[in-house]
Amino acid sequence: MVRIRKVLDSRCFIWALLSIPSIPLLVGLLAGYANGELVETAEEIRGFAGQMAAILMVVALLLSPLLQLRRLSFLRWLMQRRRYLGVAAFSYAAVHVALYLLALESLGEGIADLGAPEIALGWLAFFIFVPLAVTSNQVSARLLGRWWKQVQRLTYLAAVVVLAHWILVEHGPAPAVIFFGPLAVLELLRVWRARKGGRQTGQPAGAGAG
Repeated sequence: MVRIRKVLDSRCFIWALLSIPSIPLLVGLLAGYANGELVETAEEIRGFAGQMAAILMVVALLLSPLLQLRRLSFLRWLMQRRRYLGVAAFSYAAVHVALYLLALESLGEGIADLGAPEIALGWLAFFIFVPLAVTSNQVSARLLGRWWKQVQRLTYLAAVVVLAHWILVEHGPAPAVIFFGPLAVLELLRVWRARKGGRQTGQPAGAGAG
């Protein structure tokens, strides 16, 4: 039992778990390359990479409000590894962007695409992801001090931009709302509970924070 626990708590296990969705991506690319259809394959599978990035980001954001409702051991285990989820989300976003660039016929096409709102929002979301991924480590946390949390809160901005990007790409809100809806509900519930708690103690919500 102790040995199993040690494996589950290891970095190798969490990275192996987070890498599983990359297997169909890699298999698809290899098959496309073997068939001489690498560009076509990149166009087909880049959406999956983007969805994985969004899902992992949402899961990372869901952990705090979920733990406030139920302090389950599995949720605590994930909370302790939330940085890995964030880095994995950025990695899949980077793959999504790389596959998009691979499918472009020219640099001019990529520049022209920036006029499309869904493409512009996709790039904005990716550039917001960059500082989040770069600072997602203990060294950055020590160097930035109290500013580190402010940087990490950019995740919420990234979530809003990704949601808008997804809705425009899918030409409708249904697929994105399935994943982002629970996050919105839980965050609203957390804000409501914080305000309710502040009123009951006679203080504004968030008084004394920091």
